[in-house]
Amino acid sequence: MAFKITDECLACGTCLDSCPNNAIEEGDIYKITMACENCGTCLDICPTGAIIEE
Repeated sequence: MAFKITDECLACGTCLDSCPNNAIEEGDIYKITMACENCGTCLDICPTGAIIEE
């Protein structure tokens, strides 16, 4: 998995709604699951920049 959601996450749902692989789990801070195929959609769409490359 190449991406990580940091503490900057506001759980706004933008990445959740845009992930083509349903690889994001909801919570106080969202998490990227093993279903991630490293497409980068979440990285590009996050309004707070909370998703980073590891």
